[in-house]
Amino acid sequence: MSTPCDRCGNAEAAIHFTQIQNNETTTRHLCEACAAALGLDPGAGATAPLADFLAQMGKAVAGETVTTAGTCPACGLSLADFKRTGRLGCARCWAVFEPSLKGLLRKLHGGTQHVGKVYLPADPTAVDRTARVTSLRRSLQRAVDEEDFERAAALRDQIRRLETQV
Repeated sequence: MSTPCDRCGNAEAAIHFTQIQNNETTTRHLCEACAAALGLDPGAGATAPLADFLAQMGKAVAGETVTTAGTCPACGLSLADFKRTGRLGCARCWAVFEPSLKGLLRKLHGGTQHVGKVYLPADPTAVDRTARVTSLRRSLQRAVDEEDFERAAALRDQIRRLETQV
């Protein structure tokens, strides 16, 4: 369902923004014409805050020596373009702009090396046990299909022992 423009009431709202002033939240819905009349740039929308933030960070990083080339040889992106848009052009940009990006990342995140989270099961032997039970179930099914009931009974007992372990 479309939302009408809060200002003119005729056109469909294309820009939705929330403003907080004096602990009061106001949400406005504007068509592109009304947004332009109020001086809001519809094209800047989502990237403006990031671009402004990066520009501010870039000023702090500007004192550091930049040993990279002016533009990425793969995509042609310049460091100024990155600061304006907040986006790199390609994977090679990381290598080309590394000194500047490291300084920016250090200021943003406090470090330049990613230390992610790795899932570690509560009991590493539980994973081994589960894999073993799965394998034994396949063997059990083959033994039943081949009508080798003695081997099937032995496999069933092994599965029960593994499943009862805590």
